[in-house]
Amino acid sequence: MYNVKTADDQKFKIYILEDTATQSWVKVAPERGGIIFSYGVEGEELLFLNEETFYDKDKNVRGGIPILFPISGQLTEGKYEWKGKTYTMSNHGFARNASWEVIGQDTENGASLTLRLSSNPETKLSYPFDFEVVYTYKLVDGKLTIAQEYKNNGDQPMPMYPGFHPYFKTVEKNIEYETDATKYYDYNDGQIKEFEGQLDLANLKESVVFIDAVMPSITFNSSAISKKIKLDYGNEFKYVVLWTEKGKEFICVEPWMAKNDEFQRGEELVMVQAKETLKTKFKLGLV
Repeated sequence: MYNVKTADDQKFKIYILEDTATQSWVKVAPERGGIIFSYGVEGEELLFLNEETFYDKDKNVRGGIPILFPISGQLTEGKYEWKGKTYTMSNHGFARNASWEVIGQDTENGASLTLRLSSNPETKLSYPFDFEVVYTYKLVDGKLTIAQEYKNNGDQPMPMYPGFHPYFKTVEKNIEYETDATKYYDYNDGQIKEFEGQLDLANLKESVVFIDAVMPSITFNSSAISKKIKLDYGNEFKYVVLWTEKGKEFICVEPWMAKNDEFQRGEELVMVQAKETLKTKFKLGLV
């Protein structure tokens, strides 16, 4: 019922997790940022992918589920200061453009693939910490779980605020969201607004973010499939960001641990203590 296969794509080695009972699959490109670039359930693809950006290593992938680490979002002027030294970092951090190492796979009680990203001299130019990040992608009964381990191998606390950037296929962008959030922050005009159950992203250039949700889940419709998509995530993910691109058939529904520019504010940094590991999960599926 469960399989893990490999294939050589145009440029990358691809790993394919299969759940034949539910006609579901997950396709992963470890060397392309460890990205899940395809996730299908009951024979239907859920994710949008711009293949041009996927195959061009000089571009950020527009599509799939990019990994955001060690930060989510942007930094003012692409910089932050830590312990009196200034560092530069691109939007959403470096993990989404790094090559991840495959360290395990399994087909017992599900199809799973485990990847690892470790600190090196290049990462320390922008993020001066000794880390090891381990992700396990697991497909069971058509549902995808991303189990995460953020390990601090150093002697000092390690700040971070990771996230995910899933691109869901849809033509319709005026969508109802099931969440207990009552307010959102609109980056288009800098205003906090009341959430009344539905948001239209079609003509928005910048993102919006739910700011007061308590329950760590969100459910919404996509015009690409008949069922609803539900995201569940650890309590560490305090915010869900919504974004789209005009003329493109997707919406992004993104769990983040903190908002844009958190390294500048320092108010909600997630601190992993020396020699410790933070573990959490992110789950996706149809309901």
